[in-house]
Amino acid sequence: MAALAPPRPGRPFWPSRVSVRRRDSARGGTRKRIRTMSDIRHSLLRRDALSAAKEVLYHLDIYFSSQLQSVPLPIVDKGPIELLEEFVFQVPKERSGGGGGGSQTKRLSSLQELQLLEIMCNYFQEQSKDSVRQIIFSSLFSPQGNKADDSRMALLGKLVSMAIAICRVPVLECAASWLQRTPAVFCVRLAQALVEDYCSPVPGSIQTLRQIFSASPRFCCQFITAVTMLFDMSSDDLVPPPDLLEMVVSWIFEDPRLILITFLNTPIATGLPIGFLELTPLSGLIRWCVKAPLAYKRKKPSTSSALLNGKGLAKEAPEVSEKRDGQPLYSKLHLSVLQVLMMLQGHLSEKNLYGRLGLVPLDHVVSLVEDIGRLADELNPLNASKETELALDRLAQALQVAMASGALLWTREDLRTVCSRLPHNNLLQLVISGPVQQPAHTSLPPGFYPSIHTPPLGYPAHAALPAHPVQTFIPGMAFPYRPVR
Repeated sequence: MAALAPPRPGRPFWPSRVSVRRRDSARGGTRKRIRTMSDIRHSLLRRDALSAAKEVLYHLDIYFSSQLQSVPLPIVDKGPIELLEEFVFQVPKERSGGGGGGSQTKRLSSLQELQLLEIMCNYFQEQSKDSVRQIIFSSLFSPQGNKADDSRMALLGKLVSMAIAICRVPVLECAASWLQRTPAVFCVRLAQALVEDYCSPVPGSIQTLRQIFSASPRFCCQFITAVTMLFDMSSDDLVPPPDLLEMVVSWIFEDPRLILITFLNTPIATGLPIGFLELTPLSGLIRWCVKAPLAYKRKKPSTSSALLNGKGLAKEAPEVSEKRDGQPLYSKLHLSVLQVLMMLQGHLSEKNLYGRLGLVPLDHVVSLVEDIGRLADELNPLNASKETELALDRLAQALQVAMASGALLWTREDLRTVCSRLPHNNLLQLVISGPVQQPAHTSLPPGFYPSIHTPPLGYPAHAALPAHPVQTFIPGMAFPYRPVR
């Protein structure tokens, strides 16, 4: 199939409304209404695959642009979806839910698929109305629960990958919205496709993905959320690749507010939908930081701490092992996450959600605590006391700051119950004991975790070492005591 001719300089890739009216008038009548989907389908059947795909996008652009003039959010009915599935995703119309025989799915050649991706990239780049772009993107790639979904997801992964490679910001912005309103299982599939494209095949390809940080922060935030869900460290295969980890840490360390972009720019109700990505990647990033010491200890061969050849010739240098395991990066990430948690109290108060919306879900924390306890038990024979201590320290810090800032809606009793089976850790015990209960605060709900800046239970109000003592030299006049240096 010959490549499509590029658009002539100075002329738009997609025909204007005026040129459409002129063309229709020349064919025998001024176009006042959009043709029915059946009429459009019959005309598309006479075209080759690429021109039909381009034409169906063009017709749907006119269709939804017309609807958006009368209603703010048009309903995408079955007709446009069937046209897209037949002429873009190459799924024949004679499909049925019963899975019977008949015609099989057509396939584009590699060259045709690349040309189709270019057509779609150009369309989204040149469509100036964001509302039209978003509804076309949603019509194309929202899962429908049928056999076209596999083709839909495969083409979406390639389209977003191309948009990253050539920096097509409108496509990335549409993908960010798609990630926000699509069930998480599909979001993870898209994240997996992008990781395979940019974190595996060619050394240095991660730099192409890294550059979109300044181009589309919204997409980066949603991508991090999906990636932390994909790589949950539940097995050695689900530990984040080193290049991906380094990129995510560099993004967040450069601007920790990146984590909050979706939350700050989304109208929020107190009840979040189940089965979708979280508003922030906070819970996933906390999981990474807390589980990392034990997950990498589990990932090492059992002989990693032994002598290399059994004859005492050499041992692996600790600093080399740390660098390979990415532990300095996880420490850097942990600091950034704590900084973001400390910002949250003001943002939650501004949205009138303080004490009403927990951005760190309770079930995620319960699952994390269970994983830490299980990992600590499994690694006990490997002498993982150092790694267990570090994991529990990070868990305690994250819980303390999250509860104090309102990101985690737990009481001290909840904390004691969930953490009761974990190995002993001094910092965690201090957090579990909690600060001294203050008088009721009007801005806090009953039983809410009070300020972290008060002394913990079991300690006197004034510590054993008082503040600077005062020594009186002249009656009635006090001087601060300054020790001799």
